[in-house]
Amino acid sequence: MKEVFVTGHTLPEAYHKAIMALYEEGDVLSCNDWNQKQKEVSMTFVVENPLAEPMITKLYIGGFRELQQYVMEVLDGILDFKIGDGLCWEYTYHDRLVNYDGFNQVEFIINELKRNNDSRRAVAIIRDNKVDPFNTDPACLQHMQFFIRDGKLHCKVLMRSNDAVEASYMNAFAFIMLQKSIADRLGVEMGNYTHRANSYHCYEKDFNLLEQYVKGIKNNPIEDITYCYEGDYQELMEESLPEINNLVQTLKDEMKERL
Repeated sequence: MKEVFVTGHTLPEAYHKAIMALYEEGDVLSCNDWNQKQKEVSMTFVVENPLAEPMITKLYIGGFRELQQYVMEVLDGILDFKIGDGLCWEYTYHDRLVNYDGFNQVEFIINELKRNNDSRRAVAIIRDNKVDPFNTDPACLQHMQFFIRDGKLHCKVLMRSNDAVEASYMNAFAFIMLQKSIADRLGVEMGNYTHRANSYHCYEKDFNLLEQYVKGIKNNPIEDITYCYEGDYQELMEESLPEINNLVQTLKDEMKERL
C-alpha cells in the first residue's frame, strides 16, 4: 500500500490535499466485503492550526445540520441510546470514549495531562475486542492520543478504515471539536491535529463524487470552496439544534414502541 503524508494550515487545506492524493496516487483494487472496487492509500494528514479559518469545506456529504448532529454524536452522545437496539450499531464513539467498560477515558486524559503536562499516557482506545471482531460494521476509529507540548494540546487519531469522500472531513471536524473541548478544560491553546487512516479509500459507487471533488479543488481558489465556521455557518449549525433534538426524541419514541 502507498503511504501518503500531507499537511495544511487549515482543515480544508489538509483535507483537500488528502483527497487529491487519493485520486492521483490511490490503487484501485477489490473490496469484497462490499462487493465493489475501491481506490485506496494509507493516509496521514496534518492540520497545523485546526481552528484557523476557513474551517468548513463545501466538499463533503451533508451540510450544517448533518455536521452539527455529528459533532453532538461524538461530544454529547445524543445517539448512545441506540446502542444494541437491534436496528442500529453496536457502539458509538462517544460511548467508547466515556464508558469503556465503565471507564471514562476523556476524564482520564484530562486528569493525566493535569498530573503531568509531559505525559505520553493520555490515550483513549476505541476498539473493543469483545465486540468489534464479531460486528459486520466494526468501529473505524481505533485510537486517540493527546499531548501537551509547548503549552499546546496536540491530538493524534488512528483510523483502521476511513471513507475519504463520505466521512473523513466530518470525522476530523468533530475530533477537532473534541480536542478543543479538552484544551479548554485544561486551559491550554490548541496544537496541531493529525489524522491517520491506514485505509483511506473511496468506494466505486463514489468514484464520480471523488472526481467532482477533485475538479472543484483544481478549478477554484480555496475561498470559493470553503466557508468560515465562526459567524454565519456556526449560527446555521446552532439554529439546527431544535430539528436535531426533535429527531432524537422521535428515535427514542420509536424505540419505546418497539420495546
